[in-house]
Amino acid sequence: MTDRPRSSRYDVIVVGGGIVGLATAVQLLRERPRRLAVLEAEARVAAHQSSHNSGVIHAGLYYAPGSLKATLCATGRDAMYAFCAERGIPCRRTGKIVLAADEHQASLLAGIRAKGEANGLRGIIEVRGEAVRDHEPFAAGVAALVIPQTGVVDFATVARAYADEIVERGGEVHVGSPLVDAAVHPDGLTLITSRETFTTDFAITCAGLQADRVTAIFGMDPGVRIVPFRGEYVELLPHATHYVRALIYPVPDPRFPFLGTHLTRLVDGRVEAGPNAVLAWSRAGYARSDIDWRDLRDIVGYGGFRRFLRAHYRTGLAEFARSLNPRAVHRALQALVPEIALDDFVPGRSGVRAQAMAPDGRLIDDFHLVRGDRMIHVLNAPSPAATASLAIGARLAGLVREQRGEAPARPAATS
Repeated sequence: MTDRPRSSRYDVIVVGGGIVGLATAVQLLRERPRRLAVLEAEARVAAHQSSHNSGVIHAGLYYAPGSLKATLCATGRDAMYAFCAERGIPCRRTGKIVLAADEHQASLLAGIRAKGEANGLRGIIEVRGEAVRDHEPFAAGVAALVIPQTGVVDFATVARAYADEIVERGGEVHVGSPLVDAAVHPDGLTLITSRETFTTDFAITCAGLQADRVTAIFGMDPGVRIVPFRGEYVELLPHATHYVRALIYPVPDPRFPFLGTHLTRLVDGRVEAGPNAVLAWSRAGYARSDIDWRDLRDIVGYGGFRRFLRAHYRTGLAEFARSLNPRAVHRALQALVPEIALDDFVPGRSGVRAQAMAPDGRLIDDFHLVRGDRMIHVLNAPSPAATASLAIGARLAGLVREQRGEAPARPAATS
């Protein structure tokens, strides 16, 4: 993507051309002119998680107050809306409902609302009975929360706009440049890709599905293992899209960092449902038949995964069965909108989520990064990372400034 001759030495190199890496580069360049490059392994930016997600701009409803997710989602959400307006990127602030199917789930809504309000959300209301249908006419449930800040966008379009801004500000974006080796020297770092060798004062890695491996290339123990979970979507056929006005979410299972099958009217008007969460046998395992033997060995050979499996195998089997059974998907959709029939939807796209797992089997819920000499590694950036990307980038830019002993030339804007 970069036509000009590249620098002989860089101030900062960002490894990973997904939405978080690109946003980080944007914020570094907004703060001050830098010799900066982004290295992306694939032939295009935003090739994986950044273009295989729900497209939802998250409000920040569910996250633990004070967590990085909560703090950065709030700032990043507003920055995302502002960036889309500035760049003319199609984006809609639709709001969403969180639907309680029964009184037990309804009893959980107050806690969810309190968490959202602690995270700065205003205007959340709880509706019951027929008032639910004022917001989603075909939704079934005894009660719902209405959250006005949620919206939809195509995050791949956003990521490409970030890449454009990087180049406009004098940075470089190198695609088709997977990192194969790195060396730390007293005066900097050497990064070797499959095509070229780069020298830099500082490196930030935002490698998503390869985050643990890329961290290890720099000689650091990531302390976690990336375990890929595939999320599969179905798409409502055109005659059935009127069943969904905006976004309909179930009350989430608090045991897992997944939000459950939900219905989303995308920015282009199509309606998707999903995703489920099934173990993928490849870090790029978008199809059920995709197997990468190295990835599979890394999963099953990891003690943390075996501990996770012992604790959650029943849920895992249920998700896998639903993946194979359209009727199970249908039941999940009917719990939200009973009018949806079995022949109202078809298989849609899928995405693979990079989930960091601790050695004790815990799924790392919050954003997670580790710092080393002349480097920062982002090891866990699940949802709402796309929403929060500019805020994450601003935070990382601040850490770079701190580690390099720089005084800010100008504030790193978040929009």
